[in-house]
Amino acid sequence: MSSPPSTVRAIVAGHATFAAGLVSAVDAITGRGGVFRAVSGAGLAAADVAALLASALDETGAMVVFTDLPGGSATLAARRMQRERAGLTVVIGVNLPTLLEFAMREGAAKDDVAAAVDRGRENIRIVDTPSNVG
Repeated sequence: MSSPPSTVRAIVAGHATFAAGLVSAVDAITGRGGVFRAVSGAGLAAADVAALLASALDETGAMVVFTDLPGGSATLAARRMQRERAGLTVVIGVNLPTLLEFAMREGAAKDDVAAAVDRGRENIRIVDTPSNVG
């Protein structure tokens, strides 16, 4: 495995410890959790979540935000920031396969984000009948 990138390329934001958990899982699996900054809105008012998210974007220079829920405070704040920050990309409904794909890529261009989202979609399934496993 190549050495992990040390530059934060994206913010992961969501409720409670959602973001930290996903980033921790990416790090455990790939060693590349450092490409993300986890942001939690736990116990914060909407304005405080927006300020925390803006601060994380300013500190890291990241231009991609992955969030958990469409109507969540982090998503709403990120969507508002898109008006002021040209090129800011917001991905709503993030899952672990999405972040793993993004972490293994070297950039944060639209193609990298799109490939990560595609990977996340591919990994969502319904399993109705148990199959023979192993």
